[in-house]
Amino acid sequence: MKVYQSHEIKNIALLGSKGSGKTTLAEAMLYECGVIKRRGNIDSGNTVSDYFPVEKEYGYSVFSTVFYAEFLGKKLNVIDCPGSDDFIGSAITALNVTDTGVIVIDSQYGVEVGTQNIFRYTENLNKPVLFAMNQLDGEKADYDKVIEEMRESFGNKIVKIQYPISCGPSFNAMIDVLKMKMYKWKDEGGEPEILDIPDNEKDKAAELHQQLVEAAAENDETLMEKFFEQGSLSEDEMREGIRKGLITRSIFPVFCVSALRDMGVRRMMEFLGNVVPFVTEMPKPADTAGNEVAPDVNGPTSLYFFKTTVEPHIGEVSYFKVMSGKIHEGEDLQNMNRGSKERIAQMFCVCGQIRTKIEELVAGDIGATVKLKDVRTGNTLNEKGCEYKFDFIKYPDPKFQRAIKPVNEADAEKLSEILTRMHEEDPTWVIEQSKELKQTIVSGQGEFHLRTLKWRIENNDKLQIVYEEPRIPYRETITKAARADYRHKKQSGGAGQFGEVHLIIEPYYEGMPAPDTYRFNNQEYKMNVRDTQTIDLEWGGKLIFVNCIVGGAIEARFLPAILKGLMDRMEQGPLTGSYARDVRVCVYDGKMHPVDSNEISFRLAGRNAFSEAFKNAGPKILEPIYDVEVWVPADKMGDVMSDLQGRRAIIMGMSSEKGFEKIIAKVPLKEMSSYSTALSSITGGRSSFTMKYSSYELVPADVQEKLLKAYEAIQTAE
Repeated sequence: MKVYQSHEIKNIALLGSKGSGKTTLAEAMLYECGVIKRRGNIDSGNTVSDYFPVEKEYGYSVFSTVFYAEFLGKKLNVIDCPGSDDFIGSAITALNVTDTGVIVIDSQYGVEVGTQNIFRYTENLNKPVLFAMNQLDGEKADYDKVIEEMRESFGNKIVKIQYPISCGPSFNAMIDVLKMKMYKWKDEGGEPEILDIPDNEKDKAAELHQQLVEAAAENDETLMEKFFEQGSLSEDEMREGIRKGLITRSIFPVFCVSALRDMGVRRMMEFLGNVVPFVTEMPKPADTAGNEVAPDVNGPTSLYFFKTTVEPHIGEVSYFKVMSGKIHEGEDLQNMNRGSKERIAQMFCVCGQIRTKIEELVAGDIGATVKLKDVRTGNTLNEKGCEYKFDFIKYPDPKFQRAIKPVNEADAEKLSEILTRMHEEDPTWVIEQSKELKQTIVSGQGEFHLRTLKWRIENNDKLQIVYEEPRIPYRETITKAARADYRHKKQSGGAGQFGEVHLIIEPYYEGMPAPDTYRFNNQEYKMNVRDTQTIDLEWGGKLIFVNCIVGGAIEARFLPAILKGLMDRMEQGPLTGSYARDVRVCVYDGKMHPVDSNEISFRLAGRNAFSEAFKNAGPKILEPIYDVEVWVPADKMGDVMSDLQGRRAIIMGMSSEKGFEKIIAKVPLKEMSSYSTALSSITGGRSSFTMKYSSYELVPADVQEKLLKAYEAIQTAE
């Protein structure tokens, strides 16, 4: 295979909502470029993109698939991304390592929430975008209506390159207003007949051509001047203007295709080959030190590993982008993240599971290698002396959690190894061994995301697992001051144990004044502050430990032991065993024994005094509250609002945003457990949401009562 130079390489992400037809379009693109001799289909499970067993089982894409096409003397690296919002991590990764996004839209359903989400990511990353209007031969296809929706969602930068003569099952022809020709296909698709534009379409085509010329001219002063002088531009000049407009995101071209019948695909490929920017024309990425790194073939060799898969009969396949320089088989590189050395023994250009050996890849190109010793997704490998390190992919917060455990407890270690490997393949699977909840928590983007994980573990790794509801990380605190004292005394033969602690606890808030005087049962307690310690708790909030002891009632050497006793109870609150937070403790008196007092005695005395005071200080349970944003079609707004209110949500605001309604709410984490499934059910999969931790708030009295009873039942059972 030819070694392509940086100015001959284009990197493209194939994006869109679930069901928009990306995998079918990828198949047609590969067929048109001669990479495959026969197009596969999803129903038969023989496409280039969906080749993993789990994808064949579910009938939809789970992983992004890298493929390349040699076309018009250029190399097009394309990453076909899953459409489901549950696998958004793959799309985000692809957008970060490619230069142009092709967003596929199902012309039967138009702009969906998933399309909006994808476009938002292209906006954040400042990537050029073109649209492929697919399934124009579908029963419900409506080109004009979808164009309206696109303009409403994405603005007036939407520019038609093509439009269909008719939509629906009769679709077999379109007008190309860049070429000013009509393309017409036979029923089986494939090679089109290129004809002059019919008389009844000439006026419409001329008007759209003029709009395209104006849009192209706006992106270059020289072209603008020529347009004003001549009133038109040549095809090559239009291409140049469109390319510049793509780079600045001031133009979003729209193409017409039927991927299933291979209509319009080759024409779109010609545009990708001739017009979309090369890697050398795009803004340079920055390394972690903030240095811009140009895709310079003469620069130091630097590879960024963006994807890892484990494939049958091969093992780990690692995908990389050459950020700088060039790489040959057999070269030794330094892993900048792990400090280890790696040899690139073999290199491939890949089309799904088809791998073509190649001896050299240059800056901007994408390739794969196998059986590396110590490389993880997100690692940078450099030649000696090069200090580049890349970390530019930012993933969204998880939205769905489950506790995971093996059916057989003896397999716990094996499960842990599998989960670590899974996270390497897909960083949006987040694994946490929660000391607080005493569970292994796996978090992802939705129920399908975690269901896929389960299927793979059980079918590929032959390990049976179960999912459970994750426990909620409640917090305990107090609402008023309380006093308690406790004497720990134990005598058993030799040296005994003795420690007595008197303390006052109260709720803590930032900026509260130093303790002064308290009154309990008509008795006044005056505090003489000698020392204050502020402990920032790992789980949030603070413990303020105030030494108010006078007259040597307790020696200073026992105060750390008392503090340990308090921390014991802060780590396992008296109400439900949850972490406690935001408490100020004043230790003001106590007693010692000259022989029997020791650290353990004061630790136990402090712990028990704290427990007693806590129960009398108006204890309350706090629950985690999340900021939730939901995007929903207008016709489902009422149902979604009703469901949220049933989840104890507080609606903070509503707005219309680019064709969808947006609801902003604060919702307890407890109520979000299966929200992704419920929302999908309510809206037929046409909605999306994000959630982010906000704060801890008091639970309602009825909820607290249920939690106390549940904890009491567990304690009794144990």
